[in-house]
Amino acid sequence: MKNQELNILKKIHNLASDIGRLIQIMEVCGTHTQAISRCGIKSLLPKNIKLISGPGCPVCVTSQEDIDAIVNIALSGVPIATYGDIVRVPGCFGSLEQARQKGAKVFTVYSIEEAMFLQKKYPCLVFLGLGFETTAPMSAWAIKKGLVVFSIHKLFFPALKTLVEMKEIAIDGFICPGHVSTIIGTKPYKKLKARQVIAGFEQKDVLMAIYMLLKQVFEKRFVVENEYVRAVNPEGNIVAYKSIFEVFEPSDGDWRGFGIIPKTGLKIKNKYSKFDAKKKYKNILNKIDFSRSQKPITRLSGRQTCICGEIIRGLKNPHQCSLFKKVCTPETPVGPCMVSCEGACNVEYRY
Repeated sequence: MKNQELNILKKIHNLASDIGRLIQIMEVCGTHTQAISRCGIKSLLPKNIKLISGPGCPVCVTSQEDIDAIVNIALSGVPIATYGDIVRVPGCFGSLEQARQKGAKVFTVYSIEEAMFLQKKYPCLVFLGLGFETTAPMSAWAIKKGLVVFSIHKLFFPALKTLVEMKEIAIDGFICPGHVSTIIGTKPYKKLKARQVIAGFEQKDVLMAIYMLLKQVFEKRFVVENEYVRAVNPEGNIVAYKSIFEVFEPSDGDWRGFGIIPKTGLKIKNKYSKFDAKKKYKNILNKIDFSRSQKPITRLSGRQTCICGEIIRGLKNPHQCSLFKKVCTPETPVGPCMVSCEGACNVEYRY
């Protein structure tokens, strides 16, 4: 650890001692969850500072119904392309990876361009578009180019607002996502009465964000501060942000752990309806019994239930799940929090 980081850590310990009570800080970005564990930051902090993982992993918050829908489309013979981790999320009808083992054409891609290249070989290919404001502009661009997309994209900020308003647990401050903030900027966060620091992903960034939040607690302030000034500006990326709403419109979003959150989903506009997989393959979707999707995932002879939903909301940690490390591992995941490399369970298991 460099001298500068040691100085920040010293300030954290001094402030924590002066505050003298439990301080709970939530990071709402999966990349931050990884960075915190990889750098061993929790072990460096004073005992009265508790870091909690929130709903910052796009794979983790994807609803069971959306997984079941895309798996059924794949099993019906439609080629599917999507980003890596989502293919391993289990649903009531299996995962996309299991569908591939049954003969379905499921492709893992690392960019939207790869999906468009595959479309030349498989004209009826569907791209499963997921992620927050960071990845939505790429899907919007591809739809304009003629790529058929099954959108499970979500808007992050309205969900953060919902999380704050729910008040299920006492959160003293939020470490806000750097990637999303490069697109939306700093201004939207000012709508919330909550202590917030937008942070980068290096050890120094996270430690500095914690210090800045503690300072707000000590001074009894509720403001938005930007630690990640090298990448995030107040306006964000105006061109990228506007491009989202040229193709998508806000709709009710289905979040694992939360249920329906109004105006957090991104639905493809009618103007581009012929590139909307949900409309193109409506006949397949109408035949699915989605009542199965509402039931909790169980293992150990059906007695123990996956608690990913509660972990996503910060109500519980992975060690409180009876499946964790027993039957639920990265090799045999029961829920999405163990699948994604940014999921709280996967991160806790690895580090």
